[in-house]
Amino acid sequence: MQWRFVQALAFLSFQLMVVVGGQAPKAIRSVECYDFKEERWHQVAELPSRRCRAGMVYMAGLVFAVGGFNGSLRVRTVDSYDPVKDQWTSVANMRDRRSTLGAAVLNGLLYAVGGFDGSTGLSSVEAYNIKSNEWFHVAPMNTRRSSVGVGVVGGLLYAVGGYDGASRQCLSTVECYNATTNEWTYIAEMSTRRSGAGVGVLNNLLYAVGGHDGPLVRKSVEVYDPSTNTWRQVADMNMCRRNAGVCAVNGLLYVVGGDDGSCNLASVEYYNPTTDKWTVVSSCMSTGRSYAGVTVIDKPL
Repeated sequence: MQWRFVQALAFLSFQLMVVVGGQAPKAIRSVECYDFKEERWHQVAELPSRRCRAGMVYMAGLVFAVGGFNGSLRVRTVDSYDPVKDQWTSVANMRDRRSTLGAAVLNGLLYAVGGFDGSTGLSSVEAYNIKSNEWFHVAPMNTRRSSVGVGVVGGLLYAVGGYDGASRQCLSTVECYNATTNEWTYIAEMSTRRSGAGVGVLNNLLYAVGGHDGPLVRKSVEVYDPSTNTWRQVADMNMCRRNAGVCAVNGLLYVVGGDDGSCNLASVEYYNPTTDKWTVVSSCMSTGRSYAGVTVIDKPL
């Protein structure tokens, strides 16, 4: 038992949470990391250019910042960060301009889902092959979704809520993508409409955290169980958040920054599914930021 405890501590000490860009209140280049062992934040190499509302993933030892908004334009550009070199590099552009997109890794490919191109919400989806450094389109979603959250559970990619520019309504609908059949299918709807929700995966469950429905910013959280195709409510966050980053670490779900409808937040809180409680992390980011990209990486040795 003691060895397992030491292993758990070692695992935790080799994880960093990376927060990339965001709005504070305009698009910024700042990148900071949270060290779980030291319980403190530190700055790392800045983005090559200002970026917020981007997609963010960790794949093949690199952090990818996908699309977004640079303060004046929605972009197709993609930058990758090497934590060992503390250095950013540009890779191939996406086919489409996308901000407020969702990004996730499925079967070794990086998927960019939906978003906003500056004039309309997008249903289109594209995937990036790191080996060939190329993007290609896959089947589009059934619904246009900007400010969409995504997560992968059980080999399926889920697109959660968002905003449908056609109906001008925040969405409660959710759909999932099967890469084998190249098809999107609707699943059970959430209990509430959520645009700009944080989406994370913990213990093979999909969490939709906060978001908003028009002017109403939510602190509520619901969780989807694919085995039963049902959503259920869990404990509310300590504060209302939309456009926050979400990641899972060591059995806990972390929610980073976002805004409460009036100001950007520097605070971080985490959810423990065992106790069904949210706890605010004592150490805040250096700056309040919403629409930041958040992911967890292995700490460079």
